[in-house]
Amino acid sequence: MSPVHSSSARTFGIRRRRARQSTATLFPVSPYRTSPTPRAGDSPGGVHDVHGTHDKVEASQAFAGLGGSTSGYSTADCPPPTSEEAAPRGSESRADDRTQDAAVPLVGIARLAASSPPAESRRKSADRPEYFLLPVKSILNKCDSARVPFDWTINPYRGCEFGCLYCYARYTHEYMELDGGEFERKIFVKKDAAPLLAYDVAHKYSYESKSSGGEKPEHIAIGTATDPYQPAEREYGVTRACLEELAKRDGLSISVITKSNQIVRDIDIFKKISERSELSLNITITTLRARLARVLEPRAPRPDLRIAAVKELREAGLRVGVSASPLIPGITDRDGELEAVAEAAHHAGAQWFFSGVLFLMPSSAKQFLPFIREKFPRLTKQYEEWYSREAYAPEKYRKAIAERVARLKEKYGFDSRPQRNTRRTMPCAQMKLGWDASVVGADLGGMRSCSAG
Repeated sequence: MSPVHSSSARTFGIRRRRARQSTATLFPVSPYRTSPTPRAGDSPGGVHDVHGTHDKVEASQAFAGLGGSTSGYSTADCPPPTSEEAAPRGSESRADDRTQDAAVPLVGIARLAASSPPAESRRKSADRPEYFLLPVKSILNKCDSARVPFDWTINPYRGCEFGCLYCYARYTHEYMELDGGEFERKIFVKKDAAPLLAYDVAHKYSYESKSSGGEKPEHIAIGTATDPYQPAEREYGVTRACLEELAKRDGLSISVITKSNQIVRDIDIFKKISERSELSLNITITTLRARLARVLEPRAPRPDLRIAAVKELREAGLRVGVSASPLIPGITDRDGELEAVAEAAHHAGAQWFFSGVLFLMPSSAKQFLPFIREKFPRLTKQYEEWYSREAYAPEKYRKAIAERVARLKEKYGFDSRPQRNTRRTMPCAQMKLGWDASVVGADLGGMRSCSAG
């Protein structure tokens, strides 16, 4: 049996607590009663992060820098649909109930994951996750949902060591026949990222997005279903390799979202990218209370380190904003909490600010609701009432939070989202009078002739 699916795989001393009530009973008629079900032949190119990742869904609604696909759940790299877009109840099999039958062969990404060899790691601590090398066919993943403002995603890893309890992207491990609880324990490192991305951009990317009527380039969002700067990045450098490849191109539209201050490592490459393409950076900060952050986001860097990263990136002349998503009802919504994050973001120089209320899919609820019962028992009834039929909090509550965020934006002069410019002029080069046969057919990247306009 593959070490990925082995029942004897290490659990790193993490005690798995049994919920007093099955989370399945909390979703009796919800269109989200199951997590998106992968299908045979699903693209193995990778899970789409829209990064915390509930930030992913809220971020996609809040600013032009992230995106997702909901068409038949053809890829796990894209956020799930709204309740209106969801399939009718009973039309999907229960992903939460799936078990791997040895008599049924694995297919698609599950087969690749099962055969992925362990990745060498310098880390020796007993509580580190298991790393695996994932042989993918693509790095650039298409998102074709009209409700999100990005066209492509890049997720350098599958799974995220930060282990945010509310993370919606846990369902993406189910595509590999792994439980969502393994999301932070089994991390898959995508192989050959740079050459794959070079091919993808050359053959898939368009500088004339349909959504803009051809006026703007398609948008690439990095970190929509996994944090591109989680600890694995220090060892494997997949994010850096992708950025270096993007820096070779002109006229792209790119955004990055992360909870890690490690992002400042790449200031040099961000400067190169921003000279040739449109770039926006986003730091997620859900609370300034370090102890609370450690409970909700166990292995993510402290909030003050993220605020410092915002400041350093702005001082480097880069475009930066702050995501306070998800806002967690009863925990991070108290008076002054969101306001403190907005004020700190303002003083650090953030140019935009957004926040959205917790979105809770079943795969995430399996982790989050037992946590609420144990750590915040007074909130149990509220959560069971609010999230029993929908993945969203009540509309009245969400509207009140939206108004609160709007007031903060007005107070501090924040933009709602990074403003995308009209299409950049592509660099042009004067054609030589004679052709060198040795360069015929060579990849000219984003360069155009001057006559092309």
